[in-house]
Amino acid sequence: MYVTGRLPLLVGLGAVPVVLLSAAGVDAWLAASGWVVLCVLAALADALAAPDPRRVRVERTAPRRVLLGQPAASELRLRNDGSRMLRGRVRDAWQPTAMTSAEHPLISIPPGESRVVTIPLLPRRRGELTSRFVVLRSDGPLRIAGRQLRVDSVGAVRVLPPFTARRHLPSRLARLRELDGNTSVQVRGQGTEFDSLREYVRGDDVRSIDWRATARSATTMLRTWRPERDRHVVIVIDTGRTAAARVGDGVRMDAAMEAALLLAALASRAGDHTHLLMFDRVIRARVSRVEGPALLPALVDAMAPVEPQLIDTDWDAAFAQVRALTSRPSLVVLLTAQDAAEAARGFLGSLPVLTRRTHVLVGTVTDEAAARPERPDAAEVYHAAAVQRAERDAAVVAAAIRRGGAEAIAADPEALPPRIADRYLALKAAGRL
Repeated sequence: MYVTGRLPLLVGLGAVPVVLLSAAGVDAWLAASGWVVLCVLAALADALAAPDPRRVRVERTAPRRVLLGQPAASELRLRNDGSRMLRGRVRDAWQPTAMTSAEHPLISIPPGESRVVTIPLLPRRRGELTSRFVVLRSDGPLRIAGRQLRVDSVGAVRVLPPFTARRHLPSRLARLRELDGNTSVQVRGQGTEFDSLREYVRGDDVRSIDWRATARSATTMLRTWRPERDRHVVIVIDTGRTAAARVGDGVRMDAAMEAALLLAALASRAGDHTHLLMFDRVIRARVSRVEGPALLPALVDAMAPVEPQLIDTDWDAAFAQVRALTSRPSLVVLLTAQDAAEAARGFLGSLPVLTRRTHVLVGTVTDEAAARPERPDAAEVYHAAAVQRAERDAAVVAAAIRRGGAEAIAADPEALPPRIADRYLALKAAGRL
């Protein structure tokens, strides 16, 4: 049972007759008590006269997946199997991060009919959103009270990473097509494979002349080469405690996911094999041996439920998992936050084991530099000093990473994905991948 806002209004209206009766000599306390009892009896009678919500069947329809920040809708189909008109409200109990409307929709269902109620969703957090039950309210004839029922009806929506870095993909794909087709290199080297034959022109490297093809042709023929395909790119996302740090409007791990998705999309178009590993001390997500159009859906589906863990990452175990994914990775991209020399000792100690066998790229998400006011107060001065100290520590760690045989790239969440993609294309163009 529940009561509506009409009950306190009805009780308030009783003040008028109570005052009049007290002026006529009737005991005011007795009159007020009698009015309240009358209102309570009216509410009980109204609740008993309300249609039974247990005669309503609930069916739920919800999208399985939705991108973070994109509007979606969940539908409830309510069928009234009773013999009376049911009027009231319905509440779909989604999590607060689903950003449903605060107003509960009104329902009016004739007997034997059904109605569809649409619940708008605007998820603001990545992961699994669930609704465990639906609450039905059936109003009484006087709308003073009614009957309430909780119906177990489970709904789930997986909120995927938004992949806002997708806007950088067309320009990088254009550069990849130019690299792969129109500008095939003439000098063979590591990371290239045979592409085609063409006529020799003055200035070409004579070491690339194909003498067998020349003997069968009326002119000198030259071999051309293109960046090698079928290379293995392993992307490792650190899900340890450093990934939980706030950077901009999100956390570091969200920016790392954007960089991983852009690089995976680019590597897939280039004909390379992409592997994903999200790790701290155990495997949080792993995607391997998925190619073509199915790669990006598999990546975002694996990333969606993963959250940063407040523990230190075991880098020895992480690099062992990298070796288990593929025996000869061509490029390993480590998306982590190594910005303090004391905390990066374990990472730097394990890094040379990996760099001896493959090319390693370390990407770090940094916070955007805040504008310095003309007349800062004491708090702003200390904040600026802390930012400068963090930048200096990060530079020390980056230098140690380079001495360990890897490349270090640090940028804000908007700039990191395209910078890593550009470095991948540069390695392709140089024949190093």
